[in-house]
Amino acid sequence: MMSRLRLHPCLLLLTVWFFCILCSIHVVRAQNLTGASTHPDEARALNSIFATWKIRAPREWNISGELCSGAAIDDGVTIDSRAYNPLIKCDCNFVNSTICRITALKVYAIDVVGTIPEELWTLQYLTNLNLGQNFLTGSLSPAIGNLTRMEWIAFGSNNFSGSIPAEIGSCTKLQQIYIDSSELSGNVPLSFANLVELQVVWMMDLEITGRIPDFIGNWTKLVSLRILGTGLSGPIPSSFSNLASLTELRLGDISSGSSSLEFIKNMKSLSILVLRNSNLEGTIPSNIGEYSNLLQVDLSFNKLHGPIPTSLFNLSRLSHLFLGNNKLNCSLPTQKSQSLKNIDVSYNDLSGSLPSWVGLPNLKLNLVANNFALKGLDKRVLSGLKCLQKNFPCNRGKGIYSDFSINCGGPEIRSISGTLFEKEDDDLGPASFFVSASQRWAASSVGLFAGSSSNLYIATSQSQFVNTLDSEIFQSARLSASSLRYYGLGLENGGYTVTLQFAEIQMIGSNTWRGVARRRFDIYVQGRLVEKDFDVRTTAGGSTLRAVQREYKANVSENYLEVHLFWAGKGTCCIPIQGAYGPLISAVSATPDFTPTVVNMRPSKGKNRTGTIVSV
Repeated sequence: MMSRLRLHPCLLLLTVWFFCILCSIHVVRAQNLTGASTHPDEARALNSIFATWKIRAPREWNISGELCSGAAIDDGVTIDSRAYNPLIKCDCNFVNSTICRITALKVYAIDVVGTIPEELWTLQYLTNLNLGQNFLTGSLSPAIGNLTRMEWIAFGSNNFSGSIPAEIGSCTKLQQIYIDSSELSGNVPLSFANLVELQVVWMMDLEITGRIPDFIGNWTKLVSLRILGTGLSGPIPSSFSNLASLTELRLGDISSGSSSLEFIKNMKSLSILVLRNSNLEGTIPSNIGEYSNLLQVDLSFNKLHGPIPTSLFNLSRLSHLFLGNNKLNCSLPTQKSQSLKNIDVSYNDLSGSLPSWVGLPNLKLNLVANNFALKGLDKRVLSGLKCLQKNFPCNRGKGIYSDFSINCGGPEIRSISGTLFEKEDDDLGPASFFVSASQRWAASSVGLFAGSSSNLYIATSQSQFVNTLDSEIFQSARLSASSLRYYGLGLENGGYTVTLQFAEIQMIGSNTWRGVARRRFDIYVQGRLVEKDFDVRTTAGGSTLRAVQREYKANVSENYLEVHLFWAGKGTCCIPIQGAYGPLISAVSATPDFTPTVVNMRPSKGKNRTGTIVSV
């Protein structure tokens, strides 16, 4: 029986030969042995570009010196493949399939330094160009306008100089453009009105000025638009109402010019609506419930007034809602959808009793600085909220404390000088507040990190810092995606020195593309702007091993002190990870500039004392 299963030697050889022939069909295509070769001008140009940038074409697509070979012509490999970088893609259907043209070029996040060689602009068959996250400098040449076949272009997270070239407006086939954190400046060129095929536009963290262009309303194929952290002014053009295909709109940090929400009237396909800090006035549309695809809404830091539409809280897919820092009034809706788990309505004029759903499990709520009626509320639900309602009513009058010290994002620590920094290491999340058990201090945080799957709100490190004996204080930090506040409560009135301590432990400086990361945020003390676009690493001389300490004078007249760290859209968004931006702080403390008359009693429960975090 076994002998029937044996193959004759000749038959076995024939089978192996046939299998090899089948496999070679793909190999012949990949190695480009059909006679087609890269156009000599483009080959010289690409070799010159790579020589200037001191990078090499890998053997996976530069087989035996032929650029358009291997992965470059493999239909199974796209230009976005993470397995190949740098990478080109070629079309070998020119001159009776004897000539290949380079149609895509990716040199992404591989530490390329220097300017863009002029030879790049001669690759006129390019449809896709990705030079993001490098150390590229200099200006963008007007010759970019030669690339009229371009459909996808990315220059984000580099160190260019000069203005956005008007000649990009000649690339009328362009569908996606990413120029965020590129250091380009000036105005949005009028020629961009020609780019009516655009589907994705990212213009964030740019020193561009002027009014938001009205012609953006003609980009009717847009599905994603991000304009954050620029110098553009409002109002938001009414032409935006034409953008009915948008699924993501992130618009914010508009320097002047007020707008209503009328322009979103046709954007019924939206899933992400972020209009934070956009000088919005008026009311939330009563028909907001018709926007049934919404997952995230952020209308915080505006001037919206009136009641919150009940339909907004009942959107079946909505999970994150940020309405803080407006002038909204009346009471909270009595019902909410099961999907809505993160709610910020802090710093409004809301009042009335709280609805029963505030006691549901797994909610993240921030209800700070309103006028809610809390009498009769179960103390286990939103405990400590009374102290953080408007005018901060706890321990008013003479006060009971004259200092406080907080180790932000970390455990209790006693410094070399003997100061006890209380722990603040709970999961604040996208919308929460925390009141210490002694009602001595509190924290409030709101914001969701864009593009992040983890949304980490605490950073940690094991680094030792060269300019302090208290490295342990700087080995943890509190993070926020939007707004982070710390309060001293029950303080004796008078003058105080507020000390803020920082160390950049997330954006680690290096000689790689990660070194272009920039964190910038504003600092307010008692409502006064004391730092604009504060950058921890820059302040530390570019070092991530040096701690930074800032001191500010503040007057306490109503028994509370507020420190506010606010992200105004500036800085990189995605280095070293998606969602790496916004405020970061290691410690907050305040000491009196006078001789206290209060007892300043410390908590008596020992080092394991805990406060109340609002996640019910």
